[in-house]
Amino acid sequence: MALLMEPGSEPLTEGEKADLAAIAAIKESAAREYREEGNQFVKKGRKHYPDAVDCYTKAIAQMGALAAPNPDASVLFANRAHVNLLLGNHRRALDDAEQAVRLSPSNLKAHYRAAKAALALDQLPQAASFCRRGLEHDPANEELKKFLAQVEAQQRERDLKRAKVAQAISAAKDLAAAIEKRGLRLGKAAYQELTGVKKPTLDEQGVLHWPVLLLYPEVMSSDFIEDFPETDLFSDHLDVMFSASSPPLPWDENHAYTRDAIELYCQAGDGTPFSKSELLKYLLEGTVDSGLLPESLDGEDGEHGTVEGSTAISPSQGSSSKWIKIREGKPLQEALQHKDYIIPAVPVFFVVSRKSAFYSKFKAGNWSLP
Repeated sequence: MALLMEPGSEPLTEGEKADLAAIAAIKESAAREYREEGNQFVKKGRKHYPDAVDCYTKAIAQMGALAAPNPDASVLFANRAHVNLLLGNHRRALDDAEQAVRLSPSNLKAHYRAAKAALALDQLPQAASFCRRGLEHDPANEELKKFLAQVEAQQRERDLKRAKVAQAISAAKDLAAAIEKRGLRLGKAAYQELTGVKKPTLDEQGVLHWPVLLLYPEVMSSDFIEDFPETDLFSDHLDVMFSASSPPLPWDENHAYTRDAIELYCQAGDGTPFSKSELLKYLLEGTVDSGLLPESLDGEDGEHGTVEGSTAISPSQGSSSKWIKIREGKPLQEALQHKDYIIPAVPVFFVVSRKSAFYSKFKAGNWSLP
């Protein structure tokens, strides 16, 4: 009897051949019944989708060896792929759709479902490939053409985003290299509520432009200079801000803060400098979607060059930080290069007046940041 034949052996008698034909007919009939049952479950709605998958799986099991071409088996895999898509099982849907395409390359539904599953898995090139392969069999298929246009639009958008990210990373690396070349050290932002997300920029001539925060410690008020080129002298900006024609500071009732009376200081020896990778991450913040950045950015920790600074006074007893007086006739870059100064993301300078009673307290080191 055919049922007792060894796997792979050929039927020898007419009776065995007839038995095999009968078995094949039974399996084919069972496969059709399971497929139709699966189709009915799909029509009943989401609650019955798992039953539909089970029916299609049983139908596939009746098909025996799945050598191509096999259009009937292709339909079953394409149907199961459809239900897996509806269930959100995108990886299984893609596997089934790929099998359906293999068994029948002209099965356009299989190509379409493979493309949908690939797109759901964020595999845009594969999704486009399935669409194009399907269109080779039917160039006029509107469904595939429309879906291909959708995939290609997403790919273009992604390419633009990647190009923007690459450009931002390149600019950040150039900026970080310029900062390091000058021996500057940046650390965590201290007054972001006053400065926002402003960052330094590097112009075409290789000049760094800094946002600069001026704090008046006597009243903890502030001024913000959005663009202070590193080559500018402090005196140039102060001459404009405290000129005779400029109105006095709104809180300066005694008119102590005049051009001839003010002095500038920075707080040195405070904070921890960024590593190279931390600096890159900081410079990239707010420029592009952080989710698009690579997990690892080039850059290793390294030593930063420094230059000699000015004389210092201690802001408070027992504190490791100190106040460094700024020489107004020197450029911004020189102040930032002080060997003990860690720029708190944005350069911050403290303005005091020799005419104010607060001045003696500040100079004596009897004042510290609140």
